[in-house]
Order: sequence, then C-alpha cells, then structure tokens
Amino acid sequence: MKYLFSSLLLLSGLTSLAQDTKTIKQSGNPIFQGWYADPDAAIFNNKYWVYPTYSAKYKEQVFLDAFSSDDLVKWKKHPHILDTAAVKWVNKAMWAPAIVQKDKKYYLFFGANDIQSDKEIGGIGVAVADKPEGPYKDHLGKPLVDKFHNGAQPIDQFVFKDKDGQYYLIYGGWKHCNIAKLNKNFTGFLPFEDGTTFKEITPDNYVEGPYMFIRNGKYYFMWSEGGWTGPDYSVAYAVSDSPFGPFKRVGKILKQDASIATGAGHHSVIINEKKGQYYIVYHRRPLTETDGNHRVTCIDEMKFDANGNILPVKITNEGVKAQRVK
Repeated sequence: MKYLFSSLLLLSGLTSLAQDTKTIKQSGNPIFQGWYADPDAAIFNNKYWVYPTYSAKYKEQVFLDAFSSDDLVKWKKHPHILDTAAVKWVNKAMWAPAIVQKDKKYYLFFGANDIQSDKEIGGIGVAVADKPEGPYKDHLGKPLVDKFHNGAQPIDQFVFKDKDGQYYLIYGGWKHCNIAKLNKNFTGFLPFEDGTTFKEITPDNYVEGPYMFIRNGKYYFMWSEGGWTGPDYSVAYAVSDSPFGPFKRVGKILKQDASIATGAGHHSVIINEKKGQYYIVYHRRPLTETDGNHRVTCIDEMKFDANGNILPVKITNEGVKAQRVK
C-alpha cells in the first residue's frame, strides 16, 4: 500500500510536470499582462515584436510599450519606448503604432490627439530609433498627416512595402481608408501620376484598423468593422491584384466567441515566409470586463484554404505553440 501511495504521488508529480511543460509550450491568451490593444507585430533580428496601444483612460494614453519574444511564448516588456516627452505636439491618445525597418533604422508610426477636425493639432506622427526597442525620437517635429482627406480621420496607420520596394501609408478611421506613397525618408509623400496624394480604397463595411500583405501575388487587404466597444467588433478582408484595389469584401475571419471573449478585432499578422506560418495578433475583451478600454492582446493561427481564402480564425485561450523564427 505504501508503494502504491508513493507511485501515485510520483505519477501525480509527473502529470503536474507534464502539464507545466505543456503550458510553457503554449503562448496562452492574452500573451502578456496588462490592458493593451491595436497590436502591430513584426519580426526583427529573429525575434517577434509586438507594438500595442496602452489601453487606459483617454488622457493616460501618453506612451507606448513594446514586447519581444524568441518563441511566441515568453514575452519581454520594453516600457515607454515612446512618450509625449519625446513628441512635443502630442498630449493624449497615442494610438495603434505601426512599425517598419528601413535602412538600418526603425520607424514607428502612431496616431495622436484623436483630432475631430482640421482645426486641431494632431494626426499621424513618425518616430525613429536605431533599435526596435528604441528609445524613439520624433522624426518630423510635427504630424505627417494632420488633416482629414477623403473623410478619413488620420488614425490607425499601417506601413505597407510593395513588391517593388515602394512604401505606402494605409490609414483611416471614420469609415474611410486612404493609401499614400511615402517618400524615401518618410518625411512626406510623393504624388501619384494623376497628381493626387491620398487615394481612397475604402471597401464595404470598413471602419478602421487597415492591414495589407501579399500572398501568392495577391494583395490581401484586412480591416476592422463594427464598434470598438461592442460585441460586433471584428475583422474582415478582401483580395485584389493591386494595392489600390478595387477591393470587394470577401467576409469576416475574426470575431468574438461568447464562451471565450468579446470584441475581437484591430489586428496585424506575423508572417514567417520560410515556414509558411501566419499568426493573427489582435485584441479582445475578457468576459469579465465591461470597460471599453479593458482590452488584451492575443494571438492565434491564421490559415488558408486551397483557393487562397482566409479561413475563419478560432479564438482560443490556449494561443499558439512555441515557435522560433528559424
């Protein structure tokens, strides 16, 4: 009986250890603690990086943190990589950072001040650093986009690199989305052949949070729709042969699951081309929360069918398996 009891204890310990090991091999959701939303994700120097909005009360959103990981499971926090002390024209609402590496520099695009008209100071800014973790400094000393063009509020920016190496700014709230051609130094824009600077590419049901990537020669354009504080917040997509569209809405691929979390949306995608892996990084609201700003950053797998359609994403509590870049 004594040996049986010892064996049971040993078996229990091994089971517990196995569970702990299994837990370590899964990211879990959320992937890091704290209220964070609107995540932009990237791979730099064989590390995964996530740059989210600090999802606090309106006037407390005055800085940005970043997070890095070797394996999608253990995340290191890099606090205050950018704040209002470094960007004098910003006083609130630093939103939805977008990161890009170019010419050994890291450029962090961000929305600020949540302007409601062309008479206010704010819009989309740019900061620059020598390392992905910063510290970042103001690149222009003023906003890059400070006006409403084609009805688009200057927020929710994403930087897209096309096949020919040209960088574009894709952005917009208030149900309008623009694309503009960035100049070499990210200090302004180059006009299109027709003389315009901001082209509207708004698809049906678009609200905010644009994202674009290329797969098998096709341009996948994704966005958030619904209300950001409500249960209808979600992600949809369209496909085109050009970054300028036309983009015909295909359908939703990310939405809430009433048994797991609500308000799943405003995403980005981690693409590991060598391994053919796609991960959607997004925010959602825990079932216990009703405060609009109580959002957490999560990750799940994103897959395609044989025809290149994005399959609906199942949001999970488990997240994804540990995976290194190489």
